[in-house]
Amino acid sequence: MKTKIAVMSAFMAFSYSFAQETPNMNASMKNYSKMIDSIVVSEKIKMNKQLDDVDHDFKQNKITSDEKQKLRADIASKYEETINEKIDAHKTDFEEFTRQVVKDAVLNPIDSLHKDKNQIVFGLGGVSIRMDEDKTKPADYLRRWQYVVALVGTGYTTKDKPFAFFNNNPDFKNTVFNSAVYMVRYESQLGSFTSPFFYRLGLGYRWDQSKAKYGKTFTQENLTLDTKEFTKGNLKDTHINNHYLFIPVDFKFILNPKYIEHNGTKYLNNRVSQFSIVAGIYGGVRVASNIYNRYSNDYSKRIVERESINHGVNDIIFGGKLGLGYAGFNVYVQKDFTPAFNNNANLGSKYGLQIGIELLNASF
Repeated sequence: MKTKIAVMSAFMAFSYSFAQETPNMNASMKNYSKMIDSIVVSEKIKMNKQLDDVDHDFKQNKITSDEKQKLRADIASKYEETINEKIDAHKTDFEEFTRQVVKDAVLNPIDSLHKDKNQIVFGLGGVSIRMDEDKTKPADYLRRWQYVVALVGTGYTTKDKPFAFFNNNPDFKNTVFNSAVYMVRYESQLGSFTSPFFYRLGLGYRWDQSKAKYGKTFTQENLTLDTKEFTKGNLKDTHINNHYLFIPVDFKFILNPKYIEHNGTKYLNNRVSQFSIVAGIYGGVRVASNIYNRYSNDYSKRIVERESINHGVNDIIFGGKLGLGYAGFNVYVQKDFTPAFNNNANLGSKYGLQIGIELLNASF
């Protein structure tokens, strides 16, 4: 009996390594293994009870030592035969299962859809995370939720020079990265399973920070937002913050589409690295704006002033976006078509222009 159970256990362990590739086979293997264990455990419980009875009779001097050994051997032999008979009763199920395991191991290729489902990739574009445990077929990868964090450089331009990002602005200091975007978006394929077109709908938070020219700070006096020389002390830092809730609508086109075939159907393979172009529009609602000043004087080394902006800022913005991506590396330019500042702002440059790079892209 021990030899038979050992051989079966070894084979089941071997089969289990292949069953991992197919969830249905894995479940069948577990059920069969539980059935074998149940038979062995149940019969051993009965056998041990009878062996205990023999030991008890021997301690009571009802049987001799030779009789004890003979009875124990007879009991063990009887239950070995019983276990073998009950396992043989399921022989047909076991043989069918083993034939299927061998067939799958030899004829079926490894299913790449079930490999490396959850990934964290660090690259030039930051961190790309994919959580794909619930995806079982190529079509599942053609739609997904994403959480995106982008580091952004924000500047302001005039209406007649909409893309003069690093211009000689009289009001704002030129900085590279001074803002951020946090967004949740849904992406899905447009058209057939082989279509290279996708659409994206999102909801996000946009934070624009801009600094005044050296030695100046933002003020709002006489219902007007303006800049002026700072005279309260030694100015350490000054900037204006605009906070928006915004809804982006993007369209993505895959430049070098790659495909995969699954169960006789051809799909765009959305798991491999591909180049893409993204174009879209967005609308935003301003939720808050403030002026921040930090300075020192003869009485204190650190004085911080925060002031809410009530004049000179528009509540609604609307704009367009154009971007280029490869795998988790995505860069884009975003341009406000409507001015961020209104007629109550004494500023020459009022139209927002952003250059961003996605640092975190988590897909679900």
